[in-house]
Amino acid sequence: MIRFENVSVTYDGAPHPTVHGIHLHVPEGELMLLAGPSGVGKSTLLGAVSGLVPHFTGGTLAGRVTVAGRDTRTHKPRELADVVGTVGQDPLAHFVTDTVEDELAYGMESLGLTPPVMRRRVEETLDLLGLADLRDRPISTLSGGQQQRVAIGSVLTPHPRVLVLDEPTSALDPAAAEEVLSVLQRLVHDLGTTVLMAEHRLERVIQYADQVALLPSPGEPLVVGTPAEVMAVSPVYPPVVGLGRLAGWDPLPLTVRNARRAAGSLRAQLSEKTAPPAIEARGPGQRPATATTLAATKNLGVRRGRIEALRHITLTVTTGEVLALMGRNGAGKSTLLSTLVGLIKPTSGTVTVGGATPHKTTPRDLIRKVGLVPQEPRDLLCADTVAAECTAADKDAAAAPGTCRGLLTDLLPGIADATHPRDLSEGQRLTLALAIVLTAAPPLLLLDEPTRGLDYAAKSRLVAILRNLAAEGHAIVMATHDVELAAELTHRVAILADGEIVADGPTPDIVTSSPSFAPQVAKILAPQRWLTVSEVEKALA
Repeated sequence: MIRFENVSVTYDGAPHPTVHGIHLHVPEGELMLLAGPSGVGKSTLLGAVSGLVPHFTGGTLAGRVTVAGRDTRTHKPRELADVVGTVGQDPLAHFVTDTVEDELAYGMESLGLTPPVMRRRVEETLDLLGLADLRDRPISTLSGGQQQRVAIGSVLTPHPRVLVLDEPTSALDPAAAEEVLSVLQRLVHDLGTTVLMAEHRLERVIQYADQVALLPSPGEPLVVGTPAEVMAVSPVYPPVVGLGRLAGWDPLPLTVRNARRAAGSLRAQLSEKTAPPAIEARGPGQRPATATTLAATKNLGVRRGRIEALRHITLTVTTGEVLALMGRNGAGKSTLLSTLVGLIKPTSGTVTVGGATPHKTTPRDLIRKVGLVPQEPRDLLCADTVAAECTAADKDAAAAPGTCRGLLTDLLPGIADATHPRDLSEGQRLTLALAIVLTAAPPLLLLDEPTRGLDYAAKSRLVAILRNLAAEGHAIVMATHDVELAAELTHRVAILADGEIVADGPTPDIVTSSPSFAPQVAKILAPQRWLTVSEVEKALA
């Protein structure tokens, strides 16, 4: 169905091809997962299937890409629209209409389908993706995860033969991600749809893939095979595979179920070991002995139009604390972060940050107290080059020249100074926005989905930097669906539902008692309270 024949793509001004000499075949009715570190060209290959590369992005495509027999060099994206449905990393760039129902119908209108067919497919898709309650909502009022589901739904309604998905679960809560992946599996198995997907959160998707293509770093070969074959040699792998490698399991398990079956002897070994260290002691240094309050809310309420986004939120954040806000898409996590940074005025209750009321404080004063890395990093980026963004960040924060650039290099090496921010991948843009906010070293750091688009290596570097900040006394509050990040880094988890906090406590207590938010290691080794592969490795050592 999809063929890459000696494909190389070189963008204008780039010294080297982004992808080079790719030979790949995706059979009809299979789900193939593209894996590999950030920057190896996964999004470029996906764009070549839909025709966006090179017709929209520019650059030079050498070799040949065919989809259902059509050569993408001679067929522009609109001439492939009846065959290929594409969802990119940024849902907002995908939308054409204003409301959910109109967006689901738009693609079918473009293809000239009849109204009865359109009505039936819209209803099917609303039910399939759990969007029925949102059908009349303006897209601009939805959370990032809800927008992601609408974007996926809008390409499902025309019933394309090929689906191209770039990080489709990156903004989804665990339950919603599972629903979407189950839908994709049904399309593959029951309707013969061909799916080509790039995804960094392998713990979510690896069990659904028929084949995995591990894209090479420069000078390395492309590796294609079954998930088990590729994961045995891959430098990027989910915790379940990491635990299997550590324990020497053969074959390597790809699912929690199979890992639990193999884990009997490991659980016996660990039962004789010291319990995992108190989460307060994680990372370098200790949390300050006398913690002071950096942010507090009391009976906080926020109403956005007819929607009561937050209700009765009472929360305290102290120095050195890392707090994860978790919950379903639309639960109010991003709204709470926006209220803490002064972007939203409370409807009721109070909020203070560093002794100030955020929405009444000038931005110049507030930047010394709190910084927010939003879910859409482009909101922070306005210069023409990465170097100009870093220079502006140093100036705004009154930091030493080179501070922002140094942070960016620590987080994600290899981003050139002359690169335009719009040419960065979603993960790279997020990393740049994070470096800009960290330049001011605010006492309170707010992160909205900080690992979206990041590979495992970049995530590890981020964890190291955030641990150091917490050890220095900074407080970190992150809204995240990444349960593995919460297990690795946080001291405390608060779960939101329908705008209210329904659980708040130490990370091990909250995540091990929740099937949705438990990390893979906790599920495999339950009832023992191990959360991460690194904890197990230290205990066995």
